[in-house]
Amino acid sequence: MNQPTILGVADARHYLVGTTNSDDSLVELPLLGEVVVCQSLHEAKALLRDCNISQALLTLQSAYDEMCGMPSSPVSSQTIYL
Repeated sequence: MNQPTILGVADARHYLVGTTNSDDSLVELPLLGEVVVCQSLHEAKALLRDCNISQALLTLQSAYDEMCGMPSSPVSSQTIYL
């Protein structure tokens, strides 16, 4: 099974909830049927708990380096327990 994932992007006012596939792309979580937009990290965690998911990968990204023509910054990820 692919890992449930919460994705946050710098300066965005929302979090995306889905799953990370084998290409490290965020895709729909089968239980939800789509990538879901949540207005807070708290809301994203609650959504996954409601689906009986007890852990997820929290990934934080920034697009600033790429926008400036530099190599992208490393992605910050950690497993969180819900």
